[in-house]
Amino acid sequence: MNFPDLSLTNSDNQWERFCQLLWFSDELGIWLDISRMNITASDFKALKNAYTEAFKSMKQLEQGSLANKDENRMVGHYWLRSPSLAPSDRLSNLIVDQIDQIEDFGKAILNGDIKTDEGNLFTDVIWIGIGGSGLGPMLIINSLKKDKIGLNFHFLDNIDPNGIKNKLDNIGKDIRNTLVVVVSKSGGTPEPKLCMEQSRKFIESQGHNWQSRAIAITMQDSNLDNLAKEEGWLKRFELPDWVGGRTSITSAVGLLPLSFIKTDIREFLKGANIMDKYTRLDDIYQNPAALLATSWFTAGKGKGLKDLVILPYSDSLEVFSRYLQQLIMESLGKKYNRSGILVNQGLAVYGNKGSTDQHAYVQQLRDGIDNFFATFIEVLSSENELPGINNQSPRDYLSGFLQGTRLALSESNRQNITITLKDFNALTLGALIALFERTVGLYAELIDINAYDQPGVEAGKKAAANILEIQNEIEELLSNKKEYRITEIISNLNIPLGESAFMIIRNIVFNNTDFQVNGNWNNPESLVIRKVN
Repeated sequence: MNFPDLSLTNSDNQWERFCQLLWFSDELGIWLDISRMNITASDFKALKNAYTEAFKSMKQLEQGSLANKDENRMVGHYWLRSPSLAPSDRLSNLIVDQIDQIEDFGKAILNGDIKTDEGNLFTDVIWIGIGGSGLGPMLIINSLKKDKIGLNFHFLDNIDPNGIKNKLDNIGKDIRNTLVVVVSKSGGTPEPKLCMEQSRKFIESQGHNWQSRAIAITMQDSNLDNLAKEEGWLKRFELPDWVGGRTSITSAVGLLPLSFIKTDIREFLKGANIMDKYTRLDDIYQNPAALLATSWFTAGKGKGLKDLVILPYSDSLEVFSRYLQQLIMESLGKKYNRSGILVNQGLAVYGNKGSTDQHAYVQQLRDGIDNFFATFIEVLSSENELPGINNQSPRDYLSGFLQGTRLALSESNRQNITITLKDFNALTLGALIALFERTVGLYAELIDINAYDQPGVEAGKKAAANILEIQNEIEELLSNKKEYRITEIISNLNIPLGESAFMIIRNIVFNNTDFQVNGNWNNPESLVIRKVN
């Protein structure tokens, strides 16, 4: 492409910029417009050598290189929609076999070939998963589930006791016809384990059998997998170690929900596969992921200096900004680059949906601090169109609001991108997800960080485990029913942070009647605690 070095600030150039930079796939019915980003031919030229290396690295990734060196594992989510790319026949066959299994299992549930132990049809699903294991399925259901078709979904994606109890209580008697899917790759993550135990207790308290309705998605021979085997759970699906949680949506994590809502899982995989082919092209101008990654890089000067605001003008994509938050921020938010140099990289992501956004934070986007670039996502048509009344069509107004907001931002020199989907369905959702997955991978190469590890997450898990260990030590100390000043507890147990002791004591006192505290909460050092029962 012969892209002219045209300035974004000169409105006379905009039409030519638009025509030169517009990317379109007739096969997918998707347009990508980056013409309103402050990007020129010189920016593409400056990144040419970096892209040569980036494309080489992405090719090595798909060939099975150890992309996640911290965990000594490959990164193979691209193989999930193109099994022939997997580095061995064993892995290719595993992927193909699992897709067949999921498709057959979903049909058997919906057709009634598999029923409850009481002979009833399954009507509901409790889905237990944290991070990508919850956000991916949530995106699938929010985007593609049609009313009264397939199973009803209830997500346990947090360990807030009020949230767990409310959701289980809301299911109520329908629990007798409810499947439970537990997703935990390692099989030892505390959050899904706690949600599983609470769900199991509730189900068994209602007189129903757990094993006959429980499904595990986990690594082979994990603690969860072994438990499911020993107890004879209804079904087990493998989540390979080379699939990360934030890129697991084209694995069983995303395919099983699709099968439960009677949506073609192969169309979803096809959309992702087609987009993968486009994003492998080494011509930057013909590669939509490279166009996006270049836009991200130039907007934030390669340092993430501007936030990414996702503005989908579609209720079907309401969860998409939350999904992208994890995909992008967990992948790109890194302290060190690959050479061990401190870089504190990242790209902050937030968003809601249009036209709600216009009555929320678009005011700041247009007139406030210029610390962002926006990405509009629009859907041109859908199955559920409403006819206009008095010459006023919801579809026309929605499009008008999007275009108006886009132009209003440009008038204030606020950069923005527009992605347009001709139709919204399983095919285009798969393509949209694949587009952002590859963009993340390419951008990570441009800034020289590893997109596939998560040391910060692991640090948080270790810190939480340390707090729980301190709590056990405090409770053990108090078991003799003697009174202790909080300062004595801190000293006796050599607790490094006094505020940790304060927060632990506050938590156990207000949630456990066995403990009692005297003193002034406004003066932590005055607190005296003892066990009374």
